[in-house]
Amino acid sequence: MSRLITGLFLLIFVAGSSYAADRPNVLFIAVDDLRPELGCYGKPHIVSPNIDRLASQGTVFERAYCMVPTCGASRAALMTSIRPARDRFVTYLASAEKEVPDITTLNTHFKNAGYYTVSNGKVFHHPEDNAHGWSEKPWRPKAPTYKLAASIAASKTTPKKRGPAYESADVADDFYADGKLANKAILDLQRLKEQDQPFFLAVGFFKPHLPFIAPKKYWDLYDPNDIKLPETYHRPKDAPDAAIHNSGELRAYAGIPKTGPVSDQTALDMIRGYYACVSYTDANIGKLLDELDRLGLADNTIVVLWGDHGWNLGEHTLWCKHSCFETSMHAPLIVKVPGKYQGQKTAALTEFVDIYPSLCELCGIDIPEHCQGQSFVPLLKDPTAEGKPFAIGRFSAGDTIRTDQFRYTEYSSKKQGAIAKMLYDHQEDPQEDENVVSQPKLKKEVKQLSQQLQTNMGKPTKP
Repeated sequence: MSRLITGLFLLIFVAGSSYAADRPNVLFIAVDDLRPELGCYGKPHIVSPNIDRLASQGTVFERAYCMVPTCGASRAALMTSIRPARDRFVTYLASAEKEVPDITTLNTHFKNAGYYTVSNGKVFHHPEDNAHGWSEKPWRPKAPTYKLAASIAASKTTPKKRGPAYESADVADDFYADGKLANKAILDLQRLKEQDQPFFLAVGFFKPHLPFIAPKKYWDLYDPNDIKLPETYHRPKDAPDAAIHNSGELRAYAGIPKTGPVSDQTALDMIRGYYACVSYTDANIGKLLDELDRLGLADNTIVVLWGDHGWNLGEHTLWCKHSCFETSMHAPLIVKVPGKYQGQKTAALTEFVDIYPSLCELCGIDIPEHCQGQSFVPLLKDPTAEGKPFAIGRFSAGDTIRTDQFRYTEYSSKKQGAIAKMLYDHQEDPQEDENVVSQPKLKKEVKQLSQQLQTNMGKPTKP
């Protein structure tokens, strides 16, 4: 009897392994602080030929939204398909493993389904978060932050040992961390090809996160005379105080004033530096895509590229993310499925909690019952389909909802209740330059949006 049971187990295991081997691979590319300011998003001033190439081979989600515009919380929500709440996925230090310990994360679910899972770079905010869900110990590159002597010296004068907010040095791509990360991922592709099981390779690039440091050749792609301050380089009309922050993440860098606006020249230099970092990351992504092609893996590998949230480049007086404005919540999402759904765009509203169930469906894996997102595979099949009625997110005291026409935000506290509201009409004001929440003609819309927001926002972990 024991031999029979052992034989049946082996038969089931071999059959399951064979089934897994027929599934597509996944190349899962995360980019820190990447705005949807790319050529494929209609921004030709950005040099992003490799991301644009990926877009031409897949589907661009024109209105994809993060759940929380800060690194740890955004990634924890995405990797669990669990919505944030006031006590869950709140800060950049959020941990999926600690905050929702009973939830099977995306990487763990794929590992359990027979995939060989590898994490390179910044995928979860903490490399140890859900480390058991990777087939190997998560890897991050070690590299100097700065090259120039003046930058290194300046870093020694700040409390957090941070130098300037940007640097342009004439160095090779792999002098910095992201270049080393691309090299490691290429080596991984080469060895993963030889394995007899599908792979889930996650590669998390660090740039364009602060400081804006990229090899000089990427800075040279942008003429400083062409760089302009944003049209909304001012506070939106009637925006509440709760909506505006001091750009604290930026203030830790040398040469940045602790309060108040930066100089116009500093602002222009930072914008150029951000663009240079986007092009640097684009080049590293191109190396991975080229290697997929060279190895003959492109025909059986799903590629997903996402930025963990948006970023402010001076809009609304803000730098960094950490707000409920569109500039913080809106992020790029591009999905390539081999041989299908090529060169298309969808304007349907999509949330990052949708990525988990979508990848499951694309790879023929059961979608866990816990997933709060919904698969966007129907949008791949028909990019003109209606999609979700809204996308919901939050940051700090603000809960925000985006519909086809509006972005509505409520700020509240446990002691005071509602303290402020914002409403922006994207048909009339796509740059969110005037808060119209108090206009009598929109009273009905505000009430409806408030109800939708309160009904659908993530519930607290503890009752």
